[in-house]
Amino acid sequence: MNFDQQTVANILCCTCGESIPPNPSNMCVNCLRGQVDITEGISKQVTVFWCKGCGRYLNPPNHWLVAALESNELLGYCLKRMKVLNKVKLVDASWVWTEPHSKRLKIKITIQREAFRGTILQQSFIVEFIVSNFFCPDCHKVEAKDTWDSVCQLRQHVNHMRTFLWLEQVILKHRANIHCVKIKEHPDGLDFYFSVHNHCTKFLSFLQSVLPIRWKQAKQLQSHDVKSNVFRYTYSYSVEIPPICRDTLVCFPIKLVQQMGGNSPLVLCHKVSNVLHFLDPFTLKEWNIGPEYWNFSFRHCCDRAHLQEFVVLDIEPMKVERGKLALSEVTVARASDLGRNDTTFNTVTHLGNILQHGDSVSGYDLSTINVNDNDMEALRGKSVRSEIILVKKLYPNRRRRIRKRHWDVQKLDIERDEGSRVDEEMKMRNMEEFMRELEEDPEMRSQIELFRVPGVAAPQQEGMEEEGEEDFPEVQITELLDAVGALKI
Repeated sequence: MNFDQQTVANILCCTCGESIPPNPSNMCVNCLRGQVDITEGISKQVTVFWCKGCGRYLNPPNHWLVAALESNELLGYCLKRMKVLNKVKLVDASWVWTEPHSKRLKIKITIQREAFRGTILQQSFIVEFIVSNFFCPDCHKVEAKDTWDSVCQLRQHVNHMRTFLWLEQVILKHRANIHCVKIKEHPDGLDFYFSVHNHCTKFLSFLQSVLPIRWKQAKQLQSHDVKSNVFRYTYSYSVEIPPICRDTLVCFPIKLVQQMGGNSPLVLCHKVSNVLHFLDPFTLKEWNIGPEYWNFSFRHCCDRAHLQEFVVLDIEPMKVERGKLALSEVTVARASDLGRNDTTFNTVTHLGNILQHGDSVSGYDLSTINVNDNDMEALRGKSVRSEIILVKKLYPNRRRRIRKRHWDVQKLDIERDEGSRVDEEMKMRNMEEFMRELEEDPEMRSQIELFRVPGVAAPQQEGMEEEGEEDFPEVQITELLDAVGALKI
């Protein structure tokens, strides 16, 4: 007999009598599972706290977690809430689908645990997490509406609101107002209130990315806890936007002209972004001035209130182009002088590839505008190439047609005080001018979001033939987003 090959005799299960290999419990697997529950002591229901204001989960003691439903982040958060799991071996965990509005999260968990010495069992079970509504401290401040830690006071000292109308759309597109507690209107701008200081500084960084602003900070002590040495301040940021706007006529100061090499100081502002874009309408030279603008702080000498309507009588290209712009010699007459006298003007314009014979165009007539001498200091003793400076093409035939727009823009929820309410008539006029500017400038439309107006058909869908001005840049249906109901946020 070979003693190296020993056979182990089976034994009978002490419960059911089935023949099994020997083990410390002397029971088969089925009976062992019926007698021993390795999930004992593990709670099958756990409560988690969820802020219904910001959608974050409370991670004790005072941390808040952002996690999407059935995400790995939320799965890890739920498992950490089951503190008993550190006494067993976690094999697998997966989500069990539940209705998103049921306030229930279910996870199927598989664990291993030693039932007896040398005997390891594996079992799967479902744990239900009850989502309880809760308010985080930040949302408590938001609901209070009178509690704020930081305010961003945005100002522009001009006689219109077009810059803020454009900035409002840019803020909505990039959702920069998501942490804003409230917005209040003032005659020269808007105040943005925040409950967390970091949110205000983040908003300030956003403004710096879209406009060449300057700002000052001030803080005031509100409370002081002597025992914990905790100070609470309120922060105020005074933010100023340059008074230079699109289509304004600017005369550079003497020092700036010298830095640019002695070029003509009379320029047009043709675009505003995080830098100011200036153009010499007689040579097509361009200059970009960013935050260094505040070293000179010059103002415009003419704005849109001084624009007059002219009619193009003759145009002759000069074969000088730069991008979409081209120089041309043009003969124009005031629209108000047609049929009254034969006064005409010869000038050079940067709109050579846009204007045609018979078109209407807006421009500045320096001979009839009363300009402050301090704003034109660099032109003293110098002659201007032409007193007529054309700015942009007009579409009077299109404007005479009374029609309802098939698109609209969103609006911020702005509080208005009765005592300091902005002139509603001026505001409506600025809004209409802003909407017209969006219609005429596809590049400007690309910076914001436009939405369909339900029940209003586009001119392209109605098959209407427009009266003249075939080059009018109509808002296309492909540029619009689906309607979102009430276009007010």
